[in-house]
Amino acid sequence: MKWDWNAVSDFLPYFWDGLKVTLQILLLGSLMSFALGLVWALLMRAPTRWVRWPVGVVTEFVRDTPLLVQLFFLFYVLPEWGLTFSALTTGVFAIGLHYSTYTMQVYRAGIEAVPVGQWEAATALNLPVRRTWTAVILPQAIRRVIPALGNYVIAMLKDTPILMVITVLELMGQARLFSQDHYQFTEPITVIGVAFVLISYPASLLIRALERRLVR
Repeated sequence: MKWDWNAVSDFLPYFWDGLKVTLQILLLGSLMSFALGLVWALLMRAPTRWVRWPVGVVTEFVRDTPLLVQLFFLFYVLPEWGLTFSALTTGVFAIGLHYSTYTMQVYRAGIEAVPVGQWEAATALNLPVRRTWTAVILPQAIRRVIPALGNYVIAMLKDTPILMVITVLELMGQARLFSQDHYQFTEPITVIGVAFVLISYPASLLIRALERRLVR
């Protein structure tokens, strides 16, 4: 088996198309997981168990089932009930929903790490509940959990190839398409493997630097 640089050159148009889709999935999925995870975390602190219990059941179910199963359910089962979405929309929603159940736990840990004195001070100042959360608790909690959230962004990046199974043409999907068209597998798969390393490693260094900065 010989390495063919011509195959690499031929694969590059596929690669750039796949990279654009991968980064789009990562951006939208991250935003959804961060926002929805915060909603879950706040609902789990609701005073009534009639809110906490359903949220706990739903998030636990999502967290305990594989992302691959969720993708197949959303893409192949929901259309039988009249709910049809594009492969890209389904992939973004699935990965955002799946990881929101993990970011929920991160937010919850951050909220619980806020000193009790901060809650007591807000109560002593007679701050409204919304003001207490937006001005006192959440700014401190989110600052503590930013590095952990960054780690989940990297995890989401590494899970984007799973979306290939529902025909999303991200990096792995484009590599498979090229391989089927040209009967060359080594070069495209090696290229996307290197690409994931080149994206993930600098991102991990950035997260470490951010963590050190926040600790100081």
